[in-house]
Amino acid sequence: MFTRLLQPNRRDFASLDAREILSLAIASEEEDSRIYAEFARLLGPTYPASAAVFEGMAEEEDEHRRRLLDLYTRKFGDRLVPIRREHVRGFLTRKPVWLTKSLGLETVRQQAWEMEESAWRFYSEAAKQTTDIEVRKLLGDLAAAERGHATTADRLEEEHLGEAGRAEEKRVAHREFLLTYVQPGLAGLMDGSVSTLAPVFAAAFATGNTWETFLVGLAASVGAGISMGFTEAAADDGRLTGRGSPIKRGLATGVMTMVGGLGHALPYLISDFWIATWIAAVVVLIELWAIAFIQNRYMQTPFWRAALQVVLGGALVFAAGILIGNA
Repeated sequence: MFTRLLQPNRRDFASLDAREILSLAIASEEEDSRIYAEFARLLGPTYPASAAVFEGMAEEEDEHRRRLLDLYTRKFGDRLVPIRREHVRGFLTRKPVWLTKSLGLETVRQQAWEMEESAWRFYSEAAKQTTDIEVRKLLGDLAAAERGHATTADRLEEEHLGEAGRAEEKRVAHREFLLTYVQPGLAGLMDGSVSTLAPVFAAAFATGNTWETFLVGLAASVGAGISMGFTEAAADDGRLTGRGSPIKRGLATGVMTMVGGLGHALPYLISDFWIATWIAAVVVLIELWAIAFIQNRYMQTPFWRAALQVVLGGALVFAAGILIGNA
């Protein structure tokens, strides 16, 4: 009853006859085949081996469509019922991830699993519903085929990928992660943590007022985050450098810049000046060591060198802020 209220103007699946079920299955297989083909096209330039896997899956879906269509024309003629998933109550609306220009490999594989799972459930329920022996047999066979697609996908993956292919795709994915998120985020964290030290601690020692110091830190962090985010996004569109979406890079840079600045500004929400200042100083040390760790973990920079660069630079800016605030 509730589904009828939430999904008006749709047919109940139980009300479909064999002709409508076959028409719906044909339309669904056509759509799935096109989606897999689009996955293959989008993944081709970066993940050619996985693209070949999805090309194979598109061909299998097209074969299912052909078998359904042959049975339909033999039983009901050459006019299909104009029915699709969105016309039937209970079908989940799929996220159109295939319309996205930049797709993550894991996102595509998850979408494919969801497609195969829903197809298996559809054929299983449809086979129970029809009384036509020939239709029921084909629907049951396709249910078994969809259920076995996990094995088929594994076979295709092994055929086209192999250990070397999987290792190469992991390296490519790791490089994309570094270029799109880690490098811009690290630049933002460094800028937010270091560049806001001087204004925050200068304001703290000049005014002795924790709330005013917090406002200075908040303004500096938000302003720096917006500036760094737009600068990174406008730096290049990623087409030639392969650094990924400018929006993702801009967001990573902007957010991490704000996080870096707010880390040592938030302690000044504490009303006691010296407690707030000591906590802020500890937060600064944590920030600087976190930057050194990220450089060592993802950028292969020797930890002692990264720590020396970041801690020394941060200490100089920190000292400058205190000196200016006490001037």
